[in-house]
Amino acid sequence: MTKLEQIQSSIEKLSAREIAELRDWLEELDARLFDEKIERDAKAGKLDKLMADARANLAGGLGEVL
Repeated sequence: MTKLEQIQSSIEKLSAREIAELRDWLEELDARLFDEKIERDAKAGKLDKLMADARANLAGGLGEVL
């Protein structure tokens, strides 16, 4: 049995409340990991072109709120 299969088997034994708590934790983990990736990408300059494009669109009137 793989580690993932062991985890899945354990999850199936949780109560509804415990599953809800696990779901909340997984959502928080996912958000944190996403934020960390964005931060790494920003520091590495991977978002520079996107930022420049957004600023150019805003300066050209393309970024106005409808």
